Amino acid sequence: MSGRLKDWARRLKRDVVALWLAARDPRTPIGAKLLAGAVAAYALSPIDLIPDFIPVLGYIDDLIIVPAGIWLSLKLIPAALMDELRVEADRRGERPTSRGAMFVIVLVWVALAYGAYLLFVDRGLIRY
Repeated sequence: MSGRLKDWARRLKRDVVALWLAARDPRTPIGAKLLAGAVAAYALSPIDLIPDFIPVLGYIDDLIIVPAGIWLSLKLIPAALMDELRVEADRRGERPTSRGAMFVIVLVWVALAYGAYLLFVDRGLIRY
């Protein structure tokens, strides 16, 4: 069981890099390119939208959202192209990072914090 889980995780990491490559490949259909780019950027971002320290919710993105995005992206990319990109991802070995996605996630958190401030403090719901 442990070996199968490690193998699944290894394939998932390889597929994220392959999606990152697919988002930059001119042979990838535009819809698949956009979805693959978004999934890869989120998966490769050093910051999670839902931090892992939040009980249960923190792991939903890692266990459900990212694999579901990968699955859908794989359905949209031609199988022969995906096979080629997987070989390239295996060859590269290193995992790229997505600083752009990190920037977007930080902006989302800042916007949420500002919205909470406006909702609670500015309206007088919380006084200090």
